[in-house]
Amino acid sequence: MVFDVNAIQKMLPHRYPFLLVDRIIDVKAGEEVEGYLNISITNAVFQGHFPGHPIYPGVLIIEGMAQTGAILPFTVMSKEELSDKVVYFMSIDKAKFRKPVLPGDRLVYRVKTIKYRGKIWQLDAKAYVDEELVAEAELKAMIMDK
Repeated sequence: MVFDVNAIQKMLPHRYPFLLVDRIIDVKAGEEVEGYLNISITNAVFQGHFPGHPIYPGVLIIEGMAQTGAILPFTVMSKEELSDKVVYFMSIDKAKFRKPVLPGDRLVYRVKTIKYRGKIWQLDAKAYVDEELVAEAELKAMIMDK
């Protein structure tokens, strides 16, 4: 399955400037998802992080991984349920940042389901640039009614 930004916006409540995944390029329903964000120097975040030495903020990498992971519950739900649900981020554990992400990079998010029971999903999230691991974390999310 591939989802463009229009399909992603049907699942996630995020919009510009806080939608941090451009495309979903691979999905194994309920198991794993891969998406990406193109990091552009035109992103307003680089005005302050950091002038003359632009680095994409780690907190936004975590959020991008979480948004990508939030697609997973929707891959096992019916279309009727889809319109009435939202995925809320609950926790971040074991977060590590291994290398700076710079303008011009393609940030690839790979998120796998560790387990899910009912409304709670536990996810293993990793971010890569050119197949090199740049960040990772364990995330928890909860599916809620809108």
